[in-house]
Amino acid sequence: MEATKAPSSAQPKLNDITLLIFSCLFLLPISTVRTSASPVERAYSSGSLRTMARVYMASGGYEKAQSFLVEALHLAKETDAPDSELSACMLDLAYLYKNRGRWLQAERACRSGLGLQEKAYSQSHPYVAYTLRILSEIYRNQARYREAADTLERAITIVRGFSLEDDQELAPFKVDLARLLTAQGDYVKAEAYFKEVIKTIENSYGPDHLYTTRVLCSIAALYVHQQRYAEAEELISRLLPIQERVYGPDHHFLVPVWLVKSSIYEAEGDLVNTKMLLEKSLGAVENLTDSGHVVECDVLSRLGELYILTGEYAKAEDVLQKALKILESSNGTVTDRAAIALNGLAKIYIIQGKYSQAQNLCGRALGILENIFDEYHPNIADVLDTQIRLNRKTGNTAEATRLEQRAEEIRMRQRVAYAPVAKDVE
Repeated sequence: MEATKAPSSAQPKLNDITLLIFSCLFLLPISTVRTSASPVERAYSSGSLRTMARVYMASGGYEKAQSFLVEALHLAKETDAPDSELSACMLDLAYLYKNRGRWLQAERACRSGLGLQEKAYSQSHPYVAYTLRILSEIYRNQARYREAADTLERAITIVRGFSLEDDQELAPFKVDLARLLTAQGDYVKAEAYFKEVIKTIENSYGPDHLYTTRVLCSIAALYVHQQRYAEAEELISRLLPIQERVYGPDHHFLVPVWLVKSSIYEAEGDLVNTKMLLEKSLGAVENLTDSGHVVECDVLSRLGELYILTGEYAKAEDVLQKALKILESSNGTVTDRAAIALNGLAKIYIIQGKYSQAQNLCGRALGILENIFDEYHPNIADVLDTQIRLNRKTGNTAEATRLEQRAEEIRMRQRVAYAPVAKDVE
C-alpha cells in the first residue's frame, strides 16, 4: 500500500467537519457576505440561507431546500461574495441535485463549485478532497465507474497528504471505494476495504452513529451479493433499531436497509415479508415530493422481480416500465439500473410468448452492461440466464448451451475469487 506522510505542522489535521445529518459528506463552513452589505442582506446572508436549506435536506425536504439554495446563490452573486462562498453555494446545490437524482445538474454544479474552490484555496486543499467525493458519487450513480474511480483516487491522494492511513479522515474515502468496487462486482476487494476501515469508523464515530450504521448497511448489501445471508441479517438486526430510533419506523431514509432485509427474506423463501417490505419501501419513496429518485428505481426493479416470482405479471410489467420512465427522465437509460429493468421486462415477455420483444430487451440490457463492466460482471450472468430461457423457448438449443457456458464461467470466477475469503469466515 502506498506510504503516507504524517500531517504537516503547517497544515493541521482536520477536525471532524462532517455534520451528523449528512453522514460524513463534505459541507463547507458557513461564510458571510462582505461587510459592506446592508443590514437586511447580512440578516439573510447566503450562508444563513444555506444553513436553513441543510435543515430541510436533513429530513428529505429537498424542494424547500432548493428554494433557499437558489436564493443563497443569487444573494452571493448580488453582494459580490468571495469565491469561497460562491463555491459553497454551488456545492450545496450539487449535493441537493444529487439527492434528487438530477445527475446532470448535480455534475454541472459540482464541477463549477470545484473550480471556484480550487481558486479560493488550492487544488490539494482538504476541502477539494471532500468535494471530489461528491463528484465521484455523482459519476457512480450514472454508472460512469471509471470517472468515479479516477476522481476518488485523486481525493484519496489529497487526504493522504495530511492524514495517516488509519486515521478517521481517510476512512470515509475508503468506504466510497468499497461501495464503488461492490457496484463493479469486485466483491473480494470491496470486502477487504470494508474490513480495513470498519473498526476505525466504529471507534471514531461510535457504534451507534448514523454514519456507522450506513456503512454496516453497505457491508450487509455486499454479503447479500455473496449469498452470505446470515451475516447480512446479523448486521441488519444491529443497525435497524438505531436508524428507527433516529428517523422513526416508517421514514424513507430506512429504504436502503429494507431493501437488504427484503433480499434476506426472499433468499429464505419468505415471499410474504419480502413483498411487505418492498411495497412499504415503494410507499415511502412515492410519497416524497421528489418522487423519481434512483432509490425508487431500485425498489421498482426488485418489486418487478418479486411479482414475476408470484405470477403477478401485469403488476411486474407496470413497475418495471415505471422504473424505466424514471431513468429516462434522469438521463439514466444507459446505466446498470436500466439494464436490470430491461432484463426484468424481457422475462415477462418470454412468459407471454413475446419472443422478439424479449430478444430486443435482452440485447439492450447486455449491451449496456458490457459497455459499463468487464465481461465477468455478475449482472451479465443474470441477463445471460434470461437469454438462455429465451433460446430454449424458441428451440435454439445450441445458442442456449453456448450462453450457459459463458454464464457458468462468470459464476465460477466469482466462486474462485470468494473462496479464500470464505475460509476466513467464522
